Amino acid sequence: MFSENLVQMRKLLSMTQEDLAEKVGVTRQAVAKWESGESLPDLEKSRLLADALGVSLDELVNHEPEDNLGMGLAPRGKHLFGMVTVGDKGQIVIPAKARKLFNIEPGENLVVLGDENQGMALIKAEHFLSMANMINKLSKANNKKE
Repeated sequence: MFSENLVQMRKLLSMTQEDLAEKVGVTRQAVAKWESGESLPDLEKSRLLADALGVSLDELVNHEPEDNLGMGLAPRGKHLFGMVTVGDKGQIVIPAKARKLFNIEPGENLVVLGDENQGMALIKAEHFLSMANMINKLSKANNKKE
């Protein structure tokens, strides 16, 4: 697990073993041994590795691709919650892990945004309206200056 996650994240970030070694304060050979599974870093070096790769220490050590639809480890703050099925009336069920992380309660309103090139996004209505009001106020302030 650890060695595969280490290799995958390093390559995802287009880093060489030498680049990563420099960030962690070890030799390239140490990184090579960790990646091959020949040895493991101590706890402090593991924390530095996780920071350098932008993931949590827990994810670096414990991530299993099967937990993420067969995909590798994602950078910190990025999530793949699973797939949903669109029902006959267009409804979807948001996975429990996503609802918990984003504190989405039953009956809460969400805004659906779309970009034909990039896809769809959901945002809590209260956050969207707050942002829209802020943009509106800034726009009015800019118009008064002109």
